[in-house]
Amino acid sequence: MKNSAYIETREWLAAQRWLLPVLILTGFGLAFAIPEYGLLNKYVQLVIMYVGINIILATSLNLVNGYMGEFSLAHAGFMAVGAYTSALLTMKVLPVADYPGLFPLAVLAGGLVAAVFGLIVAVPSFKTRGDYLALITLAFLMIVKSLIENIDAIGGPRGIPGIRKLTTLPWVFFWVVMSIWVIRNFVYSKYGRGVLSVREDEIASDLMSVNTRRVKFLAFMLSSFFAGIAGGLFAHVLQFISPRVFDIIKSTDILIMVYLGGIASLGGSILGATVYTVLLELLRPSNFAALVSWLPDALFEPLNQYFIQHLGVWRMVIMPLALVLVMIFWPRGIMGLREFRWFIPKRDLDAHQHHTEHESRHDASHRQ
Repeated sequence: MKNSAYIETREWLAAQRWLLPVLILTGFGLAFAIPEYGLLNKYVQLVIMYVGINIILATSLNLVNGYMGEFSLAHAGFMAVGAYTSALLTMKVLPVADYPGLFPLAVLAGGLVAAVFGLIVAVPSFKTRGDYLALITLAFLMIVKSLIENIDAIGGPRGIPGIRKLTTLPWVFFWVVMSIWVIRNFVYSKYGRGVLSVREDEIASDLMSVNTRRVKFLAFMLSSFFAGIAGGLFAHVLQFISPRVFDIIKSTDILIMVYLGGIASLGGSILGATVYTVLLELLRPSNFAALVSWLPDALFEPLNQYFIQHLGVWRMVIMPLALVLVMIFWPRGIMGLREFRWFIPKRDLDAHQHHTEHESRHDASHRQ
């Protein structure tokens, strides 16, 4: 009975499409109110901003790795391009000290430059797939990292310190909503259908007159654009960037978020990014010690000595290991190939319901 009531409540909530804009407006209100009235401490606000940035990264990478069925390792490279572009603009070009409203222009510029680099990566992707594309995107990441390290004008291996803290909760929330809205509309457009057909069978897509060249261009550029947006936000919340920040480990982090949450699912990317970011913070020695501080000293002291004090190292082993385990035992993730009904256009829901009812009638007549 309880399970039935839960399912009925869930179905009723999913059918109330007006709740989504209400939740978005509420989120915007909280994004302004939390820092203004100190509803949460600075650390929790910082974690929330990291969650938002990671949601942008996960949803944008899911467009290529999930919806298109490719395997890209270049996302940290696109993020680096966006971070360096926006940071250099706010520090040397745009007078953001006098006009903070220019900050979104710097973030947008970072996304556009990253999209251009995404176009460069898209070109060789027409001739390769799978493991070969993974190698190409990995090479791109290494090239970007090496270029940044060898250009002294942008800090070289030392990085760029002293970036203004311009990223705020409202801006992060705005870009999260924008990224999900744009990618959702793209996925359910005719180009998005083309992306899905590439995942299923690229040769058959060509034979069915799908312009695979165009949809790959658009998917790679849109994915890299929002990675650049996330990089711009990240640079102005961390206030320091260097080539070491955008290495293969960063790409691995984003991959874990995507495959943990679920491939080809915006809702899965949101869940994966949130769970992963919060888990990483909980596995910090100080945070984990605070969580288990209620244990008696006889248990807490050995746990602290042999485990908690070493979490700073082991957490970077635990999370990549989690990716391996997810790929083996849960290859589609939490919501793989499924979606929150609020994210699905009404016409698609109606078409699916009509198709289901038609099949039910057909099965019933066949049994008779």
